[in-house]
Amino acid sequence: MSTFTSTLPDDLFTLLGEKARKLSIPKNKLIEKALRVYLEHLEKAEYIQSYKQASADRDILQIAEEGMEDYLKQLKE
Repeated sequence: MSTFTSTLPDDLFTLLGEKARKLSIPKNKLIEKALRVYLEHLEKAEYIQSYKQASADRDILQIAEEGMEDYLKQLKE
């Protein structure tokens, strides 16, 4: 496991300490969990953005439609 050192604003550090005490977990574990959730959120946002861009691309839509036609043919058979 790697070590990471950082500074936080005093108010955020205080909130971190309060929440860690309430949850009975160390501050570093709370930071780890929060960072994992945030990074997952960013990844989902990237997927959403890429799908929005793809939906505006006529070539991508045409390929998708052709794929769906083939899929429907397979289902009928």
